Amino acid sequence: MASILDEYEDSLSRSAVLQPGCPSVGIPHSGYVNAQLEKEVPIFTKQRIDFTPSERITSLVVACNQLCMSLGKDTLLRIDLGKANEPNHVELGRKDDAKVHKMFLDHTGFHLLIALSSTEVLYVNRNGQKVRPLARWKGQLVESVGWNKALGTESSTGPILVGTAQGQIFEAELSASEGGLFGPAPDLYFRPLYVLNEEGGPAPVCSLEAERGPDGRPFVIATTRQRLFQFIGRTAEGAEAQGFLGLFAAYTDHPPPFREFPSSLGYSELAFYTPKLRSAPRAFAWMMGDGVLYGALDHGRPDSLLSEERVWDYPEGVGPGASPPLAIVLTQFHFLLLLADRVEAVCTLTGQVVLRDHFLEKFGPLRHMVKDSSTGHLWAYTERAVFRYHVQREARDVWRTYLDMNRFDLAKEYCRERPDCLDTVLAREADFCFNQRRYLESARCYALTQSYFEEIALKFLEARQEEALVEFLQRKLAGLKPAERTQATLLTTWLTELYLSRLGALQGDPEALNLYWETRERFRAFLSSPRHKEWLFSSRASIHELLASHGDTEHMVYFAVIMQDYERVVAYHCQHEAYEEALAVLARHRDPQLFYKFSPILIRHIPRQLVDAWIEMGSRLDARQLIPALVNYSQGGEAQQVSQAIRYMEFCVNVLGETEQAIHNYLLSLYARGQPASLLAYLEQAGASPHRVHYDLKYALRLCAEHGHHRACVHVYKVLELYEEAVDLALQVDVDLAKQCADLPEEDEELRKKLWLKIARHVVQEEEDVQTAMACLASCPLLKIEDVLPFFPDFVTIDHFKEAICSSLKAYNHHIQELQREMEEATASAQRIRRDLQELRGRYGTVEPQDKCATCDFPLLNRPFYLFLCGHMFHADCLLQAVRPGLPAYKQARLEELQRKLGAAPPPTKGSARAKEAEGGAAAVGPSREQLKADLDELVAAECVYCGELMIRSIDRPFIDPQRYEEEHLSWL
Repeated sequence: MASILDEYEDSLSRSAVLQPGCPSVGIPHSGYVNAQLEKEVPIFTKQRIDFTPSERITSLVVACNQLCMSLGKDTLLRIDLGKANEPNHVELGRKDDAKVHKMFLDHTGFHLLIALSSTEVLYVNRNGQKVRPLARWKGQLVESVGWNKALGTESSTGPILVGTAQGQIFEAELSASEGGLFGPAPDLYFRPLYVLNEEGGPAPVCSLEAERGPDGRPFVIATTRQRLFQFIGRTAEGAEAQGFLGLFAAYTDHPPPFREFPSSLGYSELAFYTPKLRSAPRAFAWMMGDGVLYGALDHGRPDSLLSEERVWDYPEGVGPGASPPLAIVLTQFHFLLLLADRVEAVCTLTGQVVLRDHFLEKFGPLRHMVKDSSTGHLWAYTERAVFRYHVQREARDVWRTYLDMNRFDLAKEYCRERPDCLDTVLAREADFCFNQRRYLESARCYALTQSYFEEIALKFLEARQEEALVEFLQRKLAGLKPAERTQATLLTTWLTELYLSRLGALQGDPEALNLYWETRERFRAFLSSPRHKEWLFSSRASIHELLASHGDTEHMVYFAVIMQDYERVVAYHCQHEAYEEALAVLARHRDPQLFYKFSPILIRHIPRQLVDAWIEMGSRLDARQLIPALVNYSQGGEAQQVSQAIRYMEFCVNVLGETEQAIHNYLLSLYARGQPASLLAYLEQAGASPHRVHYDLKYALRLCAEHGHHRACVHVYKVLELYEEAVDLALQVDVDLAKQCADLPEEDEELRKKLWLKIARHVVQEEEDVQTAMACLASCPLLKIEDVLPFFPDFVTIDHFKEAICSSLKAYNHHIQELQREMEEATASAQRIRRDLQELRGRYGTVEPQDKCATCDFPLLNRPFYLFLCGHMFHADCLLQAVRPGLPAYKQARLEELQRKLGAAPPPTKGSARAKEAEGGAAAVGPSREQLKADLDELVAAECVYCGELMIRSIDRPFIDPQRYEEEHLSWL
């Protein structure tokens, strides 16, 4: 046998080929386009296995991809379907005429039981070739086996249940270990537990299933020909390790619950549907004489597991008569009945036959049908052939069935991944709810469909179901994409209109007061919903127009607050003269632009509160932009108006430290008009430096002059350093103030003397007070009596200023004596200087051959050099290089000019009259070479570079030139 799956795989590949031709494309009402481009594969696909048995097949079982069949009387064929090319033959070694009655394979595919007609049972393990008889089982014709799926392993079955033809249920356990000749038998124990009875006595145990629920409780369902028994455990998970003895012991005194039907096939068969391997079964199907009992297994019920039971009649032509069913297999939504010549699949939801698959007579009659729970494949066989059914997408059309049954939740569950089908289900559910007058539910479903928006809206309008229409529009709005702005504007506007119309209709009805408040809350919830915020914000202009057209100012303000359109809120309060509420909104949201806009209005009505709000805002506000509001407000000239403006301006200047000239100028104008006493204090606090004051000095001078504040004008004159004007104006106010002004120009004695002379003239000529004039003379040391005398009139006697004249004469005498002493000291100093010069002319220094330059450290005598009295010696070029950076710019230019001229001058020649004549001619044209050298020496060698002022001036010079700092810094990295 090359491969028993080749033909099956080829058939699957052929069925997946696209069919030629143009697909039919339809445009359904829902808006989806259905285009079927691929041939629909049947749910149940039959494939004959490429296998010809050497003998007739008497029994076949499949589990966990392991297939076992008995051939003839004495051969067992085992095939691992994953390695179909490696079949395994095992000889049973029977010499008698016993035939294989039934075979049972556990869920792991490792433990195989072969029940013989001679009431013997053989055991074969998947990993072994040896057929081992079970001695303890002898004498029992085994009809059914309930495997232990919880404890069964590859080496042990765990406690299992065995049903016999005599109605007895035994508990047994098998082990795969082989201990040699004297080793233990595979059947560890075999003990009776219970006997199933019908009306006539014990009845064969046709089917036996041992399972456990999700909570761990074990249960056993056993069937006879006419009855279905339930044994439900009371213990928790893990109790199976003790066996099934406790489970059946609970039914010793009373029989277990059972279902009984009158008709009989002479046998019955039970099938379970388990969605996943090793999970709890979900549904059952029992094939018996009256039909198929189908239902769900409810593990939460304490007394009976069976729920949603229903007996499906056999299809036409099937029954206990001529064509009885031989086997049953249960899938998720179908049960398949095996007859002698065909297989019929019946939908468990509707009872309709969805498959009637006939077999050719050449294969012989069908014997049995089994299911591999691990793969979901179905296997049927005759004596000469084996067939396999592959189940594909069984739930594909289940949604239609549930839809026809109006079970919409289940229909949506099974078409969740198919948008077109889900849309159909939702549309049907919406129509159903609409016809049932469940309009809100209908609106929710319609909103999820692709049905035409206009049709749905008209349906609700015709039915006058505005509440359902609102629900539909809101859900449509929530499902819009960000790019669908036009639709969002339409929906939000329509919803607002519906809510406003509803509120307007209910507002005047006292009987509908509760409904009014409920609608009002829903409307507010709609306006404040975070899901709708983006759409409401983009449509806020049209919504405000709607609110205004309905005159709903309350919700207009509410919506403006939600949209953070505080400008509209403040404007509304101002229009209704609720100025404190408007200010509360401004203070709460602290938006400077709103303050700038509404301050001119608010300051007229609540100036003090507004200024408090400004002060609380602090530096967030630009005081310059509030000046227009203050100017308009303070034009009335009332003390309260000016005081509030001054209060805020003083806060800006003194607390915030504002330096803007406009603010200080405005504060000056307020002081000049309303608080003159504070004007001079402010000016004095601002200081006397014209570069440090923040107000405009000329503006301040004009302002003070207009309002007649002379002392303030004097102060401004002093700041402007216009001392003559200050003194002239101060003399009109107070002589002492003029004296203070006259002393201000400390560095200009001539001006001070002039100012004091003005004061003296004023005192003598205007006030005619000689004593005060003498006091002025004493106050200013720059004034002499001779300066003041011309101001006195001729009739004044000398007695009034006799003392002043005497003091002046004494001062002159003292000054003459001081000048004489200074002349004598200058003469003595000149004589000392002459002696020093004579001594310097004869001074000299000695240079040794080994002496070196103080800068370059090379021998000094190699090049022209300079020798200083301090002892430092330099080459001429080294000294020039060291002195040049410390010279001022003009001296550096002079040095370069001298070097250029010296280089251009002809070199001197020795002992030649012609040279002397040439030198004389050059001298007539310009300075001689000796003169140039003398000028150069005066610049370069005026002092030692290390001991003179040049070194002292360079003490604060950095070691590294700032222009080369970065280059030097990088070189060290």
